[in-house]
Amino acid sequence: MRLERAMDAYLRHISIERGLSENTVTAYRRDLTGYVAWLAERGIADSTEVTPEVVATFAAERAAAQPPVAASSLARLQSSVRGLHRFLAREGIESSDPSARLRPPKQPRRLPKALTIDQVESLLDAAGPAPALPDGAAGAPAGDLIGLRDRALLELLYATGARVSEAVQLDVDDLAHGDVIRVRGKGSKERIVPVGSYARAALEAYLTRARPELSRRGRATPKLFLGARGAPLSRQSAWLIIHDAAERAQLTSHVSPHTLRHSFATHLLQGGADVRVVQELLGHASVATTQIYTHVSVDALRDVYVTSHPRAR
Repeated sequence: MRLERAMDAYLRHISIERGLSENTVTAYRRDLTGYVAWLAERGIADSTEVTPEVVATFAAERAAAQPPVAASSLARLQSSVRGLHRFLAREGIESSDPSARLRPPKQPRRLPKALTIDQVESLLDAAGPAPALPDGAAGAPAGDLIGLRDRALLELLYATGARVSEAVQLDVDDLAHGDVIRVRGKGSKERIVPVGSYARAALEAYLTRARPELSRRGRATPKLFLGARGAPLSRQSAWLIIHDAAERAQLTSHVSPHTLRHSFATHLLQGGADVRVVQELLGHASVATTQIYTHVSVDALRDVYVTSHPRAR
């Protein structure tokens, strides 16, 4: 099969049959487009012409590229290539899988960086005003509309551990369950996550005082979070909201879109939550992914040692 057709067939498969997210499919498309272009430069246009040696050469060249490719990007690239050839072999288009012996690169095991509880509170306060108006108060000054939205977004991220991409995909109706929210995660899998009182109050303030005005500025949409012109808030805009709040809070540590998710998981476990419960709340398919948060910090080890060992001091 022509490689362009093979790539399109595989991308349709992971999008429709496997239900992978749009972001994942886009990343795979980008990886495979580069792979197919590399093959074309070597006169290979059909999937049956790809040999294990060709795949190994491609992987070796990418691993030795300058500037160096990040281990995580290299691993995803190899996963894209393996997925394509495995699909073609399973469908009988190729007689064998030329990528079967390809092994992903070892990635450095980094512990997720979480904020302290005080740092989270500073970040939330920097995002926008706390919902403190008396019941029945309506409307908000123009400058507060965005602040109310930003505070609601960050409160929700920390209260639920949702990914930024999951938060911006929420509809207003996803909140119609009292103190829980329905989140659609990777592979369109749904999970139900509790929402604490602080996040509920921030969301209520946003929904009653800010969202109606933002909604009037654009076309009608069911999306929960809206931009300044009334369109659904994008993932990139949500990241900028987090980044700007971190700057205003003068947080020196790097704050990423996943920081509040990491902090959510870390603080739950520190508070005594069971790792299986945290796995369910985060939407991890395997508890092994969640267990990275159970590593005890050096400071925690030192504190326990000093307070527990009779000859530590």
